[in-house]
Amino acid sequence: MEEKGQYQCEFCITACGMSFKKTFEAIQKNKEKRRRNLVQFQSHSPRGHDQTTKRYTMTQPRSYPATTDKTVLNHYLELPQDKENVMCEYIWIDGTGEGLRSKCRTLEGVPAQPSDCPIWNFDGSSTGQAEGSNSDMYLYPIAIFKDPFRRGDNRLVLCDVYKYNKKPAETNKRCTCVSAMESVKEQHPWFGMEQEYTLLDYDGYPFGWPKNGFPGPQGPYYCGVGANKVFGRDIVEAHYKACLYAGIKICGCNAEVMPAQWEFQVGPCEGIEMGDHLWMARYILHRVAEDLGVVISFDPKPMTGDWNGAGAHTNFSTLNMRKDNGLKYIEAAIEKLAENHEEHIRAYDPNKGQDNVRRLTGRHETSSIHEFSAGVANRGASIRIPSRVLEESRVLM
Repeated sequence: MEEKGQYQCEFCITACGMSFKKTFEAIQKNKEKRRRNLVQFQSHSPRGHDQTTKRYTMTQPRSYPATTDKTVLNHYLELPQDKENVMCEYIWIDGTGEGLRSKCRTLEGVPAQPSDCPIWNFDGSSTGQAEGSNSDMYLYPIAIFKDPFRRGDNRLVLCDVYKYNKKPAETNKRCTCVSAMESVKEQHPWFGMEQEYTLLDYDGYPFGWPKNGFPGPQGPYYCGVGANKVFGRDIVEAHYKACLYAGIKICGCNAEVMPAQWEFQVGPCEGIEMGDHLWMARYILHRVAEDLGVVISFDPKPMTGDWNGAGAHTNFSTLNMRKDNGLKYIEAAIEKLAENHEEHIRAYDPNKGQDNVRRLTGRHETSSIHEFSAGVANRGASIRIPSRVLEESRVLM
């Protein structure tokens, strides 16, 4: 990507009849400008990825808005559609393990289940999942939701990614998760996940923040009300309604501690359903924000300094935990988690813990990434047991 842009720049400069010296100076100036922009981009959205991965995860923040008039789009979206032809948006996780991709195809008739949707392919060399010499990757539909953007009988189709040899792609973590959930299905594992995220303006800076400074200190923003305390509520409201329309088990939302930071909750879901609903909720959030010209960041620490990061807290229980005297099963599970803390930390983000090391510092309502801890109603612990659980001696979800 870098080299292609460089050659285009060189061609344009020399075509203008500039001297070789001026041409060379212009090229160097252009390179330095791109370098400064990249440094600025990294400071706004620190990732810990190498350069090859970064080009697949995000584009460089723009210095100008790129929006279109959605009222014009509505003219086309409202066109009548033949019920025999349904638009299905295939959605999958790309090579970063956190980014989402999608593309659309027409199916004859409304798919009632994932198996009604054919397996499809895509160019894995453009998503960081394959080499150009053998780039075909395959999309296996695994969950279907109603499409809140095109509406009608159109559908969103969540997919697993498989390689040419029919083996799961390296980023296909769902495959092993299905096996794990199947092995403990008699315990009916329930999950509820709280996904925090940050709204960014088109320039990569938090949405609603003053461009040459910072908002007031944290304190009034959590669950806040009022234009001077919350930014981007219309995105949150639109996302909530879109998820309900799609059939996602979204169960709540709230403004978070850092301004322009929000959270939505999904669950309770049993087994693999949790992952499917959370990933589709993330996709819908990206799409809603796209319509409104805002960028969504799930980065654990998008702003350095005295600002809270963003996490995805997981509420969990088994059948035994939900029964009377279930607290002993909770305590047994905590002991097992403590024994494998470092291994789990490496699995919690796509960069083997390097993303979360910026957030889990022991400050800003987090535990230290280097220590495992548990406590009752303690937001600074690795595992927090709600007070009511201790009182009832069982999990209530």
